[in-house]
Formats: sequence, C-alpha cells, structure tokens
Amino acid sequence: MSAKAADYHARLTDFMTELVFPAEESYHAYRLEAGPRDHTVPPVVEELKKQAKERGLWNLFLPSVSGLSNIEYAPLAEITGWSMEIAPEVTNCAAPDTGNMETLHLFATEEQSEQWLKPLLDGEIRSAFAMTEPAVASSDARNIETTMLRDGDDYVINGRKWWITGAADPRCKILIVMGRTNPDGPSHRQQSMILVPTDTPGVSIERSLPVFGWQDQHGHCEITFDNVRVPSSNLLDEEGSGFAIAQARLGPGRIHHCMRALGAAERALALMVDRVQKRVAFGKPLAEQGVVREAIAKSRNEIDQTRLLCEKAAWTIDQKGNKEAHVLVSQIKAVAPQVACDVIDRAIQVHGGAGVSDDFPLARLYSWHRAMRLFDGPDEVHMRTIARAELGREKSALATAASRQSGTAAVAH
Repeated sequence: MSAKAADYHARLTDFMTELVFPAEESYHAYRLEAGPRDHTVPPVVEELKKQAKERGLWNLFLPSVSGLSNIEYAPLAEITGWSMEIAPEVTNCAAPDTGNMETLHLFATEEQSEQWLKPLLDGEIRSAFAMTEPAVASSDARNIETTMLRDGDDYVINGRKWWITGAADPRCKILIVMGRTNPDGPSHRQQSMILVPTDTPGVSIERSLPVFGWQDQHGHCEITFDNVRVPSSNLLDEEGSGFAIAQARLGPGRIHHCMRALGAAERALALMVDRVQKRVAFGKPLAEQGVVREAIAKSRNEIDQTRLLCEKAAWTIDQKGNKEAHVLVSQIKAVAPQVACDVIDRAIQVHGGAGVSDDFPLARLYSWHRAMRLFDGPDEVHMRTIARAELGREKSALATAASRQSGTAAVAH
C-alpha cells in the first residue's frame, strides 16, 4: 500500500474494531423489533456516519474527492466488506449510491449536481438505479422496454422496474431511470437515463422483494412508472447515451462489490478458523481433521488469488481507464462472488447447524454473495465477455509457434 492508503487502512481498521463491530448487535436488534417490512434506518447508522466524517473516513470510493486511486481504495473497501450491512453505508461508500454518485460526477450538469450529487456526497439522502425489468432479460440492456418519450419540455415515462436496490429506504429521494427515448434508433442509441425524484406523481413502489427470504433495510423494490412526467432538464448527458453511461457506471461499481466480497470471505475464514480450534468431535479439535485443514488451506489460496486479480483490475482502471480494464472487471466479477460463496459455504459446514442460523452472520453473508452472482451482470454474461476477448486476442509468437508445431506433430503421427 502507498503511505496514504496505509494510513487510511489503519484508521479504518480502528473504526471497525472500536465502533462498527460492536454496533452490529444494536443494528440487528432494531431491525428485528421493527419487523421485516419496516425499512426505517437503525439509529446507530446515523451515529456512525457522524463518527466516520469526524475521522475523515468518508467518500473514500471517489478519487476526485478522496484523492485515493482504485488500487489504494481496494484494501479499504475490503475492510468494509467485513460488516457489509453497516460499514459501507456509514462511510458513504455503499451501493447503489456510489455508482449513482460516480454517474452524476461524470455526466450531471451543474444544476443537477447541486440538487442531487451534493446531498448524496454529504450523506443527507440516498438514491436508487432503475434499470432491471421483470418482463425482459435485463442482462442485455438493449432489451429494456420502459419508454421515456419527449412531450414538449417534458419526458413522459411508462414502464415497470424491479430489484431496484435502495428504493424502500425512506431517505431515497432520487432515481436514475434507464429507458427508451428513441425506440426506432440504432440498438445502442435507443436508451437514455433520466433523473426522477421518488415523489413524482405516477411513481409507485409496489413492493420490496426479499433475498432468500430476508428483507434488507434499504429494500429491493418493484416500481411502476405510470405517465410519470419530468422536465427535459432531468436528462443525463444526451439522448441515446444511456447504454454508454451504464457501462461507465457499472465498471467501478462491479469492482467495488468484488473488493467488499473479499472482506466477507476473510470474515468467514476467520470464523471458520476460530470455530475449528474450539470445537471438538471424535476426540479431537476439528482443526486436527484433515478435511477441515484442506478447507482452510483452499480458502486462503482462493482469497489471495482473487485479491491479486482484483488489484490487477483496479490498477488497470487507474493506469488505462475503464474501457481497457473491462475484461479484467468481468474476470473479477465472475471470480470474486463464487470464491466468497465457496469460502462462506465451508465456514457454514464447520459450524454445523449454527452456520445456517442467525446466531452467526454466515447465512446472511452467503445469501448476499450468492445474489451477487446475478446482479451487475450474471456470471454467464461475464464469462461470455472473457471468452470473446480470448478468442479475439491476437496470437503471441509463442502461441503461434506452439500451435503450428502441435499441428505438424499430429500430421506426422
């Protein structure tokens, strides 16, 4: 780490151990008492936000604000992944706000930034990103059917979205909505993005969808847009730029999720190691069982390999930009959630029945990271990107010579 990143790392570690981990009990007690359908914010969240601001642990994800590069931010995001429901939010580094703030930073007008980016950066409001739809395969954004048609000085929006993370939070004041402004245009120029305040007439939050039966505090919502009218000044960038904006938004957002997944995997491994050293079965600690030792060793190998790939992607974004890093981002997005699931699954196994209960965080960790294999592009889409790049790569001199030699040997044989 750079000296700056190392300093942040030490201070963030202290913040986690002194304040965040002890706050988890209060957070979950509030949610339990409030009930699964209640999306109000546990008071400890706002208390910790004040502490994070005072300690200078705020908006670390945005290079233009924090001064941190992606490679410097990576180990910090990993730390927040140890307490995924609290730490990212209280440092103002939680999705979907991070992606939305990056989008506004890149594409918003001065007026849009003043109205929406500033309060988001200050942690006064929250936001959501409305792209995915229930009626189409939204992994291909060109399928999206929601219409946003010009009518004089306004756009009129009609459609249905779902899995809109954050929209149930009472602090959510703005949606970035993706839809068709030019249904007859070229496939990559049909889509645009428009800012829609959540209190606009015609915006209806129908329900919050559970993830493996669990309702997250911020919610994952199904939203209908029924003749929703917003001024044309709410358009982001220009008509037809929605697809390009989506790619710019999702690149850094995907890698941030992967960084945090490493932290979740590290927590699961730490819990696994602690459990097997204390638990006795068949006359000896579980830690002395060969199969358990193999699970620990595999987990360490996989986490460290994944971290290096994540750092390579982060470094490439810093040095060459999102476009040059897009295959690496697909690689880490396909790898990190799977590794997190594998490590968490092993930790669940050594905890026995306790592992699938709410007495330990493992079940929640698993459900979130299993869902991560779907959001921000399912595994299959990223694998398709990786394979396409590999098939289209120009052969190196070594590959060309080796292929030629193998073919010659086969003919001779």
